[in-house]
Formats: sequence, C-alpha cells, structure tokens
Amino acid sequence: MAKKDKKSKTVEQKARVAAKQSKKATQKEKKVRSKGGEDSDADVVDLESVLEEYAKQQALFLKVTEVVCDPPSPRTSSTLIGSPSSSNELFLFGGEYYNGALASFFNDLFVYLIDRGDWRKVTSPNSPLPRSGHAWCRGGNTGGIYLFGGEFSSPKQGTFYHYNDFWRLDTSTREWTRLETKGKGPPARSGHRMTYYKNYIVLFGGFQDTSQQTKYLQDLWLYDCHNFVWHNPSLPASTQKPDARSSFSFLPHELGAVLYGGYSRIKATTMAGRQTKGGNQGTRSILKPMIHQDTWFLRIVQPATEAPSGTIPIVRWERRKKPANPPNPPRAGATMVYHKGRGILFGGVHDIEESEEAIESEFFDQLFAWNIERNRYFQLILRRPRAINRRQPVPDRGNAKRGRARADEEDLLKNLAALEAASAGTDPDAMEIDTFAEEQVELSKPEQQVLMTMPHPRFNAQLAVQDDVLFIFGGTYEHGEREYTFDEMYSVDLGKLDGVREIYHREIENWVGSDEDESGSQDEGDSEDDEMSMEGSEGVPLPREDTESVTTTMTGSTLATSIDNEEEEQAESLVIDLRPHPRAFESLRDFYIRTSNEWQEAILESSRKEDATLNKSVKEVKKGAFELAETKWWDSREEITALEDQQEEAGVGEVISMKDRGSEAAGGGRRR
Repeated sequence: MAKKDKKSKTVEQKARVAAKQSKKATQKEKKVRSKGGEDSDADVVDLESVLEEYAKQQALFLKVTEVVCDPPSPRTSSTLIGSPSSSNELFLFGGEYYNGALASFFNDLFVYLIDRGDWRKVTSPNSPLPRSGHAWCRGGNTGGIYLFGGEFSSPKQGTFYHYNDFWRLDTSTREWTRLETKGKGPPARSGHRMTYYKNYIVLFGGFQDTSQQTKYLQDLWLYDCHNFVWHNPSLPASTQKPDARSSFSFLPHELGAVLYGGYSRIKATTMAGRQTKGGNQGTRSILKPMIHQDTWFLRIVQPATEAPSGTIPIVRWERRKKPANPPNPPRAGATMVYHKGRGILFGGVHDIEESEEAIESEFFDQLFAWNIERNRYFQLILRRPRAINRRQPVPDRGNAKRGRARADEEDLLKNLAALEAASAGTDPDAMEIDTFAEEQVELSKPEQQVLMTMPHPRFNAQLAVQDDVLFIFGGTYEHGEREYTFDEMYSVDLGKLDGVREIYHREIENWVGSDEDESGSQDEGDSEDDEMSMEGSEGVPLPREDTESVTTTMTGSTLATSIDNEEEEQAESLVIDLRPHPRAFESLRDFYIRTSNEWQEAILESSRKEDATLNKSVKEVKKGAFELAETKWWDSREEITALEDQQEEAGVGEVISMKDRGSEAAGGGRRR
C-alpha cells in the first residue's frame, strides 16, 4: 500500500507532478516532498547550462569506441530493443535513476551479446544527451534505429526539459546521426511511442510539462525515411481517433500500426467538503487518473507510384472491438513488445484511490500474448521441462526427417545460387554453396540459473525479443514511500516457456529518501509488511507481495467469461480455416516438414489468382510456404500449449500419427 501526504500541495501542482511521472505508470506523487518547498532546486539549476556542459564532455570523445563492461547500472524509463541487423545483439539506451533524494539521467549506449552473455559500452563524440521517457523503434525497410524526444530534469526534479531532437543509430557501426529534417517536426514530448511501417516512422501521443499543467497529446506524425521529412496528416473533424494519452502499446502491422491501452489524467469534479450558504455541498475540479483499454488500428495507404515526390500517405484511424480476455484488473505500466503477429505483455500496476490521502496499489508479474488479428489475449504460463522419454527411439524416423530437412535446405540453397548466377551471368554449378555445419563452436557463456517462477511483480520493465526469446530488463516496484528500481535481467523462451533464465541480478541500492511521513500514517496492522522476500544481507530488502502469486491460471467466473467470449467470437466468425493445424508437442520444423506440400499449393493457387502469367521460382514458393507455416504455428501457439498441458496432466505424451510414419507403420503391431 502506498499512502501520500498531499496537504502541502495545491491541486494543480499535484496533477502536474503525477502527470510528469506518467511514463512511470502513475507513481502517485512519490517525489512531491523532494520537489517542493525549501528542497526545490527550480531557482538554482540552469538546465540549459547543464546540457551544454554535457555536450562539451561528449565532444571530448574522438571516435566511436566499444569496450567490455559490467551490466548497466539500475535505471528506469530507458529503452531496450533487438538489433535489426544482428539477431545476436540487444541495444539499451538512456534512462534515469531516483534514489529518494536525487535523480540521475543517462545517455550511455550498451550492447548485449546474447551468445556470449557479454555487455559492451559504446562511447561516441556525437550522441544524444542524457534523457528518459524517450521512444525508439526499428527503421523498417530502411534499417537502423530511430529515436525521438524524451526529458531531462534537475537533480531534485524542480525543473524539467523536454527534447524534440531526432536521431538515427547505425547498428553496425554504432554511430549516432542527428537528423535535420525538412520543414516542421513533432513538438517536444515524453511518454510517446513510435513504430515503423515500410519506409515510414510513425509517432503518436505522449505528454508535455509546462509550469502550469501537463498536457497529454493525440497528434500523429509520419517521418518519410526516403525524403527526410515529417508529415502531420490532417484528419476530418468527424473522424474518430484515440484520446490523448501516454505509455500505451504501439505495434507494427503489415497495413499500418496497432495501438492498445495507455494512461492519462482527465478532468473530473468532486465534492469540496464544505457546504455553501444555501446548504448545498460545493464541488471542485480535479485531474483523475485514467487507464485506457481501447484498441485502434491505424490504416496507412502509401501514395501511388506515379504520385509526386513528397505526397502524404492516406491514414485513417479505425476503432476495434475490446480485446477478448484482456488482463484483469486493468493496469498501467504493463509494457508490450511485438513478436510475430503478437504483442507480448508483462507486469503492470493497478491503483485504487480510496481517498485523496490513501492509494492502494497491486503489482503484477503475469505474462500475456495478444493475438493481434484475432484481438484476443492468452496468458502464458511457465511449464516445467517434459520428462525425457526413456523408450528407445526409432532411428530411421529421425534420420529420415533430418535427411528430408537437409535435402530441403540444400535445394533452397541451390535455387538461390541459380538465381544469383543468372543475374551475374555465371555458371551456377561453378558456385560454391556454404552449408550449415552441424557442429557449432561453443562460446564461453556464463551459466544461467533457471527459475520456474516469473520475476518479482513490477511495472515499466523494458522488453525486447530476439530469435523467439523474450528479454526482461529492470522495472520498478513501490512499497510505501520507497521506490525500488530492479537491477536485473531475465530471458524467457517464448516457444518452450520452460522457465525464466537469470542473465544477471544485483541487490537493490539503498534508498535515501525519508520514510517519516509513511511511518506516521500506516496502520498498526501493516507491520507484517516488514517480511522480506529477497535473499542476501546487502542492499535494500524487497517487501513480500501481499497478494497471491499472479502467475496462476484463470478460474471461476473469469474462465466462464472467457468461454462466453470465445463462443461469441466463433459465432461472429464466418470464415472457416481449412489450413493445416499444428499438433501438440510439434516443433515448427516438424510442422513445416509435415505440411510443406499444402502450403506450397496455397502459394501457387494464390499466385494463379493474382496473375495467371506470373511464374514463381521454386525458392520463392518454398520461402513463402515456410512463412505461412511459421505464421500459423505462432498463431496457434497458445492453444497448442494449453492442449499439451492437458495431455501431460492426463499422462498422454507426444501423439504420433501412423500415417506420417509411412512404411515404418507396417509390422509395428497395435500401439497400447
């Protein structure tokens, strides 16, 4: 439970402080005392001079350097992303750390090498200044990583500064480039989100702090990476569009982008507590927190090829139905990352304002997958590794599968070589084809502890996905007047869900802020909150969650509601999916080998309908078939996982089709 003393602040000041922290998902004015009164540094610190000094120090670096280092220091409101040029790298930039008294901002760039488990720190003479609450995303078909905005503040957070600069990071050379765009660009902001669509960067929302209030934004911007210009599409007044918000989820889509959730503060009226002369009780206006739960699709239509250069794309917001089976209760600070047609969501916090002086908060450690096309949430539950089958395997079956897979790979490589030779005018038979060696060199990677429980409940954790593996960095937890910034990183295999791997974990640093007000306002029954859940004597002990573990599955009325929603969804759907369906315990590789013929036929049939004269090469057909199979496998992942769990509970192992075994089925006898 987090309780606040708000007697020393006006309503407007409270709203401004809370909204500034919206990127931290409604931390509820935890830093009010450090920002106001005699402790404020608003009249002492000149932010312009501070940032100029940072720039001078940055210019002392003569070239881009990259050195091995320890994991990053604890921080929040940073950004984590998988490299678009290498599946072995993650990039982490910026963030801030608050110890209860002072805030520190960072502009260091870290690279995590996944296969080695190493961290590298990159220094550059041309790097964005320290900031938090910024946004970045991949560059789509233009490559690189694009970054916009963010904020910086004085150490006691008495004054704030918002950025409106725009940067591009070359992930191969680690070099930053500040983009000087043509014309007008987005105004300064924090808490916004960005995603990509083809050669466009899409930016929406966020907030701006002024000396009087916090303004939430709902403007949409498109950056053309080819023509280096920002577009601010104008929409008709009658057109629906999302409300102003920050800290929402913004995911890419093949036809545009998808938006879900977010946080803002809206005007509301409440009783003033005093009666007027006429006997009526007066009212006053306040800013009330709001957790958005709506879903929007941004449809983007590119200009025609014959359109003049610089033509603005046609955009339209389309409101979707509320997702089926969403996380309940609604939560702020639940971060989401895109993964193969799904949004992977983790954590969050749900606040209940019992009164102006008391707020109760519940934190979560649940992991969800949001199927974007079906607009449905599935909870992802960790599963213990399956017991190894002690029966003697059939060697011919495995060798046959590996042989077919090897033949398919070699066939694809030969087709690719033939295409390259045809374009270069050389003999394809004379070209050397590199095949993948089965034996790979094992790199020295630190041994990682595997946990069968999700990390401690938190909000605003940073997420990234590379090669079907989810990475969880940092996050924040609150208890009373204390704010815990986690100094750790974990990974979860989204295909297997066979545990949480601890990449690194360090004890939380000591809290400098005062707890005097908290101790005077807590109830006597809160003494049980002193129980600790983290081992070790160093650092700040973390309180045990008062709630039950939230990684359990849904039961009771929640399950009944889920079933009703599913029945409604099935009743509304008039399209019957006749495509091959994955089986329980079937890997993506096995699924493709079993169904490749059907997918190839689907590709050929589709190409015939589009253009009867269009002939695709074998390589193109097989590549398209694998993409369809992969999409179907991930689209069915949650349902197949549930089926696997049911079979394991019933003692049923992998189901093998006798038809797929072909000649091996003969003479096998009856399976018991």
